[in-house]
Parts: sequence; structure tokens; C-alpha cells
Amino acid sequence: MDYILSTTFLVSLLQVIWLDILLSGDNAVVIAMACRSLPENRRKLGILLGAGTAVGLRIVFAFLVSELLGLPFLRIVGGLLLFWIAVKLIQGEDDGGHGNVEASTSLWRAVRTIAIADAVMSLDNVVAIAAASRGHPELFIFGLLLSIPLIMVGASLITSLITRFPIFVWAGAALLGYIAAEMIVTDPAVLGWLSGQYPHFVMPDPGHPPLDIKPIGAVLYSAAALGALFVVAVGFVLSRKSAKAA
Repeated sequence: MDYILSTTFLVSLLQVIWLDILLSGDNAVVIAMACRSLPENRRKLGILLGAGTAVGLRIVFAFLVSELLGLPFLRIVGGLLLFWIAVKLIQGEDDGGHGNVEASTSLWRAVRTIAIADAVMSLDNVVAIAAASRGHPELFIFGLLLSIPLIMVGASLITSLITRFPIFVWAGAALLGYIAAEMIVTDPAVLGWLSGQYPHFVMPDPGHPPLDIKPIGAVLYSAAALGALFVVAVGFVLSRKSAKAA
């Protein structure tokens, strides 16, 4: 009880809550975009299953994250997969065939999209929560459980915005492109290449054990911004082609 009331524990608890609020936004965006085309009576179920999938994946990765993040090329593959998902979600906005798809099929298709994207993004989320927990399992479990309502509420709000304002679909896809490029630049293989060829582009990262170095802010944010622009540009070109074909 003394430890729970200590300043160290309370600070760690506040950090876990704050990180959950920040990191749940990415998952909420994916869930909202994947569920936006579902019939209204299936949308809440899709959000619930999506949030459960996201948290379940975080629990699985909690046991594997230190090994997984240290594997070369894993983040590159994940980033490319996230690029593909972002473009597909933009294409879905211009697809007029949603009404012809059976509701149950659409639901599981949405959950499958959520599962793939969450599998890619949950790695960094778990690392951040684990670091803030400072080795205390009760804080880590609390952070995972707190993710569920945060993701559900966030996804519900974003879904409402997307339904009213389709421009948010493009904003969400750009965010996924931003995250995808960020993942690729922080892959151990890329960091190793940068440290050998352009050592002034990287810096020590003692707080992230699987990765000894990280790119400097200018490199990281420039790459992430280019990733967002790439998704929007590809989505725009493919949307124009679809419109002409129609």
C-alpha cells in the first residue's frame, strides 16, 4: 500500500494513462476507417471487436516485443504493409459496392483489416506502456485494460466524423502513412545503414534497449511527412483512375 501511494508509483501511473490516451488514437483511426462502411446496426459490434483485437494483440506482443523489435527488416515489412492498408482504405471511400456486400461479410472484413493494422502498430504501443510501467506488471495490465474504453470511444467519435465529413478518411490514411514511414526509418537494418553511411543522421537511444540508436528528429519527421504525402498522392491517383473507369 505504501508503494501504491508513493510518488514514483503515482508518476508512473499518470505516465501510463497519458501514453494510453496518446497511443490509442492510432488504433481508433484504423478501427473507425475500417468500420465506416458497415451498416449502422453492425458498426458498434465492429468497433467492439476491433478494440478487443487491438488489446489482445498488445497482450501477445507484451511477451515478444523485446525480441521482435530487435529483428532487422521487421519494421520495414510492417511499414510497407501499413502503406498498403492506408491506400486500400482510401480506395474503399470511392467504392460504391458496399451496399451489395452482406453485413456479416463486411463485419469480418473490417475486423480482418483492423487486426492486420493493429498487429503492425501495437509493437510501439506495447514498448511505450512497458517502459512507463517500469517493470511493474500491475501498471502494465492497467494500461492494457484502459486501452479498451479509450479505443472504443475514440473510434466511435472518429466514425461519426468520417460519416459526416469524408475528408477525414484522407486525414486518417495520411496518419497511417506517417506511422508507416516512421516505422521503416526506425528499423534496425535502416538504422545500421544510416550509422555506417551517414552517422550524423543518428544519435544514441539509451532508453530503447532493442535499438541502440535512433534517427535524429529532422530525418524521422521528414520521412514520416513524406510517407503521409505518398499515401495521399497514391490514393488520389487511384481514385482518379477508378472515377474514369466508372
